Amino acid sequence: MINNTQSGNSQFRLGITLSLIANSVWGGAAFYWLQTRPVNSIDVLAHRGAWTLPAVLLVLILSRRVFSTARLLKQPKTLFLMLLAAALISVNWGTFLYAVTHGHATEASLGYFLLPILSVLLGIVIFGERPTLSQKVAIGMALVAIVVQLLAVGTIPIISLTLSLSFALYGAIRKKVQADAIQGLFIESLFLFPAGLLWILLHDGAGYGAFGLRVDAFLLLSGAFTAIPLITHVMASRLLPLSTVGLMSYVGPSLQLIVAQFFLHEQTPILTFLSFAIVWCGLAFIIGDNIRRYRHLRKVAQQDV
Repeated sequence: MINNTQSGNSQFRLGITLSLIANSVWGGAAFYWLQTRPVNSIDVLAHRGAWTLPAVLLVLILSRRVFSTARLLKQPKTLFLMLLAAALISVNWGTFLYAVTHGHATEASLGYFLLPILSVLLGIVIFGERPTLSQKVAIGMALVAIVVQLLAVGTIPIISLTLSLSFALYGAIRKKVQADAIQGLFIESLFLFPAGLLWILLHDGAGYGAFGLRVDAFLLLSGAFTAIPLITHVMASRLLPLSTVGLMSYVGPSLQLIVAQFFLHEQTPILTFLSFAIVWCGLAFIIGDNIRRYRHLRKVAQQDV
């Protein structure tokens, strides 16, 4: 009994560590992508799309999952859905790259805070899920936050909504595909690789070789930078309860906000911070609801035993 408890605690600590690594990389991603300047965002996106494939392929080889992943390529429906997923993740990556290199990192972090709420909304619209009262309140608060942001800057938060909506739709599509995160990223990369490589070839290297070895290194390693946090996140998800994974997912956008305010020194109106506060209140309702559900399921499981 003691050994089982110690093993469980060890797995939990490892899961927390891996989750912190993943979310810290995502939260501090602006520092990485800023090193690619003055290469423009579209060129960086092309390099990211091209060099993610070899990085993920290496992981599949090391984990001996190449053949199981190859079987997925024989399914036309899977390929079509992953093509859509690749298009959406490209929009997400491109928007984020533009945001952090053009003084909109704060707006990007708001997008990822909105993501869980938009995911709930898509679950209602696409999958016919019935929202709880807490989820309805959170959705209402998100709408209020968008109105507040409209009043703050005079336009709707396009970057925030593009990031959150593209990733929420991406998640909805991935939910219909029988592939885990690494396999899915590999298949997506199969679509992104030729497009990215073609862009690089047609645009004289897309910045590669034009701004020194340091910039070149960051461009070439962009694929590994994309794969590493995803791999650690997947590993953490297998070790931690779903409610804990959900709570840890807020570390990333929180760090993004800290980076934007204290390191990139972005100027943010008071009303924008008010919109953040409203979204955080909405997230509190969703977190509370998730914790309640997890405790209920755990109680039921213990009764069954």
